[in-house]
Amino acid sequence: MSGRTVVITGANSGIGKVAARVLAQRGARVVLAVRDVAKGQAAAGSMRGDLEVRELDLADLRSVRAFTAEFTEPIDLLINNAGVMWPPLTRTVDGFELQFGTNHLGHFALTNLLLPQIRGRVVTVSSGGHRAGTIAFDDLQWEKRPYKPMAAYGQSKLANLLFTAELQRRLTEAGSPVIATAAHPGLASTNLFRSTGRFARLERWVLSLFAQSEDDGALPTLFAAVAAVPGDSYAGPSGFLEGRGAPKLVGRSKEARDPGVARRLWTVSEELTGVTFPRIARMAHESEAADRTGRR
Repeated sequence: MSGRTVVITGANSGIGKVAARVLAQRGARVVLAVRDVAKGQAAAGSMRGDLEVRELDLADLRSVRAFTAEFTEPIDLLINNAGVMWPPLTRTVDGFELQFGTNHLGHFALTNLLLPQIRGRVVTVSSGGHRAGTIAFDDLQWEKRPYKPMAAYGQSKLANLLFTAELQRRLTEAGSPVIATAAHPGLASTNLFRSTGRFARLERWVLSLFAQSEDDGALPTLFAAVAAVPGDSYAGPSGFLEGRGAPKLVGRSKEARDPGVARRLWTVSEELTGVTFPRIARMAHESEAADRTGRR
């Protein structure tokens, strides 16, 4: 990874921190994009290598725009890792349901705004929980229905996979060499599970029996980031029910494979965030093609 720049959201803890540590050890310049800069600096201080901490709050589109406006250098690898899971009903700064707003819309805006600088790969971390999700286009923000944290989480993680599929379709159509992939960590013992809420006792029991370590949970992300895999591939653990084990390419739900849903979600996401797929990706390819034609 020497000479390559990597941006990882939520890299101050969990599998994001592990991925940052491993990639920095392999020579990458790693930017930890985190909401809490102090925690990010503490995480970076525990690692070796070329590391930088920058503030990014995915629950605030102004913060996303500020981060991307200041990031002008090329990016070889963007890992959309940050996420929230099962909170009580909460709204982002922009009024979105917190899980959908952070896990999907924040990363949607971040990726598209950074895309003109990305020259390698975009990895988005989803979850096996996507299988329980559905995209409720008539109530994406849980304004009409009683709020169900697990269902809202499933919707956001399903959105991650649909985003990856449609992003790859658009990149291919634009002739861009960038590829979009996705991964899920299986059941990993991270701070996402360390709650004191109504599910805390169940979480601790499940983790004690079935969870793998944060280091092992990061392996699918790293696999999706550097392995020779095609665009729109999805990596996860190879063990029982994809809960743990060495990484491999895995399947996804029927809805996650629906191109019509993916395109509709993309359009809605553009409307909600005010961010669109940049034409510059196509222009850069056209410029390179013209240069090659001229040389011939």
